Amino acid sequence: MSIYNKINAGFSLGTASPVTAGIEDVIYIFNQDDFTLTFDTANPLIVTGITAVGTASIYKFEGTNNSFNTSSKLAKTSVGPRYTEEIDFNIAGFSVDIKTQLMAMGYGRTRAIVINNYNSSDSAIELFGAVNGLILTDAERSAADETVDGGYKLKLTNPDKLREPYPPRAVSIAPTNGTATYASSLAAIEALVAS
Repeated sequence: MSIYNKINAGFSLGTASPVTAGIEDVIYIFNQDDFTLTFDTANPLIVTGITAVGTASIYKFEGTNNSFNTSSKLAKTSVGPRYTEEIDFNIAGFSVDIKTQLMAMGYGRTRAIVINNYNSSDSAIELFGAVNGLILTDAERSAADETVDGGYKLKLTNPDKLREPYPPRAVSIAPTNGTATYASSLAAIEALVAS
């Protein structure tokens, strides 16, 4: 069913799988130029493929106790709707390796994949920064901050004046044989994670 540029279905909350707030304590981040995206030809809101350019990898950050958060905000412009995307996350540590990753995120554009706690949707897995990428705008560390044990509080968001033309894209990647499922999409992402 095509829903692009149409409102043709109502919204209802079911008791079998009620909507659950938040995202899982994992985020996948990769350099914008290191991967090519394939979109569904009938619906540009669906990413059907993520392909590495050369030997590029996706980096997996794991947190605890709801330490990650995302937001997508509509901004009406004279040329149509645009979306500001943000991802807030914490890193409980301040090693040289972490600082190196923070420096890299501060200089380039990245994209990020998150997994919603509500997995009964076709948007259970979402990609942020699909068109314009994300940049690290905040990287704050207070040694006395007990909430992250002296680690970093980070924010990835769109570059100035470069909002996204669509809300976060759904990631739906099919296995070699068969149709796309939550499990096949997650497996495709994990296969690209740096070891």
